[in-house]
Amino acid sequence: MTFIDGFLSAVFLFFIGSVLGWCVEVLFRRCFTAKKWINPGFLTGPYLPLYGFGVAGLFGISLIPIHTGYAWLDALLIILIMGIAMTLIEYIAGLIFIKGMKIKLWDYSNRWGNIQGIICPLFSLFWLLAAAAFYFIMKTPVLDAVTWFVHHIEFAFVVGIFVGVFLVDFGHSVHLSAKIRSFAVEHNIVVHFEHLKESVKEKLESVEHKKASFIFPFKSPRALREELDGYRERFKERRDAKKKE
Repeated sequence: MTFIDGFLSAVFLFFIGSVLGWCVEVLFRRCFTAKKWINPGFLTGPYLPLYGFGVAGLFGISLIPIHTGYAWLDALLIILIMGIAMTLIEYIAGLIFIKGMKIKLWDYSNRWGNIQGIICPLFSLFWLLAAAAFYFIMKTPVLDAVTWFVHHIEFAFVVGIFVGVFLVDFGHSVHLSAKIRSFAVEHNIVVHFEHLKESVKEKLESVEHKKASFIFPFKSPRALREELDGYRERFKERRDAKKKE
């Protein structure tokens, strides 16, 4: 495999992982956490880069040659490395957004053993289970998909379209996040992205009597600054209510 083939294959895995990860997150939040249909993540479109990097990383790690003489031990070591790598990716991504952008994309603060609300033992266990599933179930199909892609490089056109849309979306989202960061720095807070989406939705549906957009959760007739002020007031009200309980 040439360098170009390897690069395109990594982009292909990022594409597949990002889209499938978005689907998993939407269903997980609908069924287990928020119990609502929420467009998750930092970007607008149906993809989550965290999962894209994760799938590309899992695939790369699965190819590491480990030979201890025991097949079960080889598998165990690979799965442990995968689980640790996914937890590390999650931690780095969360830290970049909290420290750099003043935005919290997820919050494990109420989970036992959490570190800065970014990672926790429960979700690290989930990553280990996901790594085991990838190693024993998904590794071969993913390898076959990459092999097919290398031999049908014309499909790179489709991946290229994805990259183009992704970069436009990324630029738009960074611009939006820069405004949120400016507000957060001004008021010395960290904005919880999901709570902000909910705040916009609640105000739009209760005051404007309009249906909130799933794909564009920040679409509103009001300026973003006004929405952020409303989010801050709601946040203070909920925090004060919790203190009284």
